Amino acid sequence: MNRLLLIFILLLSTSIGFAQEQDAVPKTDFTKMYLPVWLEAKTHCLAVARIMPDSLYSYKPTPVSKTFGEQMVHIAHTVKLLTQRYVQGMKVKPNTPDASKLTKEEIINLLEKEFQYTTNVILHIEQKKLDETCVMYHSGNTVSRAFAFFYVQDHMANHRSKSNLYIRMNNIKPPEYTW
Repeated sequence: MNRLLLIFILLLSTSIGFAQEQDAVPKTDFTKMYLPVWLEAKTHCLAVARIMPDSLYSYKPTPVSKTFGEQMVHIAHTVKLLTQRYVQGMKVKPNTPDASKLTKEEIINLLEKEFQYTTNVILHIEQKKLDETCVMYHSGNTVSRAFAFFYVQDHMANHRSKSNLYIRMNNIKPPEYTW
């Protein structure tokens, strides 16, 4: 019974935060269009993180795979890093926290914090900045900073999908995709 109450409280607090973010108005036409897409992706990723039991955060399907916890920490870290690097044009270096030293709760808090960073950028970025271009590190492609938001989300979705597979491999039904 206590577990159900905790899940209800977590879902309610996420819903309230989601509603508050939905009430915020971004500054550009692009970010007005993009914000609901981002918030849905964020909500789904947090649901994936929450559904995996604490005891399986160290699960990995093969010796060379990341653990579930490492996937979640990688998502959290790179959401902010890629936003800073490609959307904001900052010079940043990777410094991923060690997932094995974090609890499930700490990892979820990290996810929420880093998602909020990118959400705040979406809300406050100016059109002039979105119109600038950047060179994507891995591909060498030149894209607008607005387009770089899609890369941030795509990278997150890639690792979220892997995490969903880890959930299924442990006979747990993953959260429904709602978009």
